[in-house]
Amino acid sequence: MRIALLIVWSVSTLILPPLPVFAEGEVEDGFVSLFNGKDLSGWKIPEGDNGHWKVVDSVIDYNADTEATGDKNLWSENEYADFILKLDWRIKKTSGLYATPIVLEDGSHLTDATGKKLTILRPNADSGVYLRGTSKAQLNIWCWPIGSGEVYGYRNNQNDPEIRAGVTPKVNADNPVGEWNQFEIIMIGDRLTLILNNKMVLENAQLPEIPAKGPIAFQHHGGINKDGSYKPASSLVQFRNIWIKELPSSKSQQE
Repeated sequence: MRIALLIVWSVSTLILPPLPVFAEGEVEDGFVSLFNGKDLSGWKIPEGDNGHWKVVDSVIDYNADTEATGDKNLWSENEYADFILKLDWRIKKTSGLYATPIVLEDGSHLTDATGKKLTILRPNADSGVYLRGTSKAQLNIWCWPIGSGEVYGYRNNQNDPEIRAGVTPKVNADNPVGEWNQFEIIMIGDRLTLILNNKMVLENAQLPEIPAKGPIAFQHHGGINKDGSYKPASSLVQFRNIWIKELPSSKSQQE
């Protein structure tokens, strides 16, 4: 009987889907799951995508080969104002060589003696997380030396040096390509804090004029060339363990 029970237990552990890493603690802490590990319920698949955003082995998998002709990003059905968002992401592999600029600590670019921005050809992949419904508030996922988590749309469109420096990662906290990473995103008003793999990457960075509320998205980037090869910096990425905890918002935001 003991052997039989052991066999039943062993088989059951093999067929049960793996529990999300955050599950126990996040449920207790008031988080709600945004991904059930089975399908894309709660997400808006791009029209005409034809299965390129999909679920594989309990993760959201994307190969950048979407056939959608409009918006190619994967958007949440619900909108969020102030929140803590936790998720795992992984770059499966890089695609091609990308002319990568060298971003300095203050958010500016390294230049040569003539003032021309320097770039270095490097293996790369590119995706990101859009906050509050706008691509400007995108946390980049890529292989740049500055590391993932910078807010590209603000860093490149901001004349205020303090704001530009604030949205530039303080440290490259990325794990090697192929390994999983963990974002903890805290959005309160127009202030953003990001923890990547237990390291503070952004701290209370200001995002002026960010919408008060909006959906979350996972970014499409790159795609397939006519010869079937991938364009440099394509979104060969996966996501899992997606949890959100909504926070009280100010009255002015809710209006």
